[in-house]
Amino acid sequence: MAELFNFGPHFHINGDSTNIENYRKIMGENKAQMLYADPPYCLLVRRNKKTGQLRDPKKAKINHEAVTRYENIKAYRRFTEQWMSAATEFVADDGVLVIWTNYLGIAPIKATALKLGYEYFYGEFLWGKIAKEKNSGNETNVRLYEVALVFSKVPQKELAPEDPPIQWSVITKYDEEGLASKWGDHPNHKPFSSLEPLIRTYTKPGDRILDPFTGSGSTPDATIKLGRYISGIELRPQWAQMSQKRIAEIASQHH
Repeated sequence: MAELFNFGPHFHINGDSTNIENYRKIMGENKAQMLYADPPYCLLVRRNKKTGQLRDPKKAKINHEAVTRYENIKAYRRFTEQWMSAATEFVADDGVLVIWTNYLGIAPIKATALKLGYEYFYGEFLWGKIAKEKNSGNETNVRLYEVALVFSKVPQKELAPEDPPIQWSVITKYDEEGLASKWGDHPNHKPFSSLEPLIRTYTKPGDRILDPFTGSGSTPDATIKLGRYISGIELRPQWAQMSQKRIAEIASQHH
């Protein structure tokens, strides 16, 4: 049985995000105001058409142990329903879902959110990654890296004319602050500036954020720096330990 890690109001466990018992351990009687999830993306197994054998290219990032591949979209949809059904049990009725995905994952996640009662879809937050900078003038190559889908069960507060606009895109480098290299170079690392806008928009200091796939701890890091509380789960032991070490370090600096 995985041991519950806690640092003050912040909780984390090494476990499976499809197992509702893990959510009970990290949430207790609490409800999250936001589910901020970066689940495995809908990457499909590549096979030789004649032999049926795997033919994944030999690229470190593609074959990284933190990257999961699915036999088909149906398998990914089943996984999505499992973890989202468990996680949303611990989200407040007026809370928001923010779920990162690649192109193939959009339809399964949207369908599952609607099935679970999240009928309000606000759009796709776009993360543009700076791929290459050139010396001539300000020319920069930017690739749309991935998107975050935003849902809720009830309408969110409409902006007043004097309110600042909601930010729906950001352009950053992969390791903007040098934190990816510090915390193990996880392939799904997110810089703070890609996480901050939606956390600020849909939560306030003192709210709890639920992250079922903490990886190296990018979301817990941003959550704590912004004065919110984190409850997190990570399946792989080495990355769970990394997240817990990072939570302890950041929390000790922002208590």
